[in-house]
Amino acid sequence: MELIADILLAAGALGAGFYCLVLSRRLKRFNDLEKGVGGAVAVLSSQVDDLNKSLVSARQMSDGSSKALEQLTGRAESVSHKLELMMASMHDIAPQPDKRLETSASRTEENDALAAAYEADGQEEAAQPVEPQEEAKPSGLMFVRHNRNQNRVA
Repeated sequence: MELIADILLAAGALGAGFYCLVLSRRLKRFNDLEKGVGGAVAVLSSQVDDLNKSLVSARQMSDGSSKALEQLTGRAESVSHKLELMMASMHDIAPQPDKRLETSASRTEENDALAAAYEADGQEEAAQPVEPQEEAKPSGLMFVRHNRNQNRVA
């Protein structure tokens, strides 16, 4: 009986040794840095390091951008306050007459005066007898600007 027990014990030891050999080969393949999970873990580890570096740089850039935005917002608020004060002070100033309106009104008056002078010249010439002359020289105004609003019939 001892012999059978020793044979079974030796067979169990050989089976356990073979099982350990198979497990060690699988573990080597599993931890292989190029094909196995070990390689994947190494790649993931390097990617995590790269992501941490890019996260730190992005955080620094966003902090800088937020500070610059705060400064610009502060400047915009101060400029808006200044503009509000300027607009409020503009209500105190008396309105200036528009010089363009004055010049157009004076031009209209000049044109009316010229048109009246032209009509007066035309009436004087109609009253005098016409004498034939060798060369007729233009007298008075050649062109008169008429106000379009006066020519319209209501």
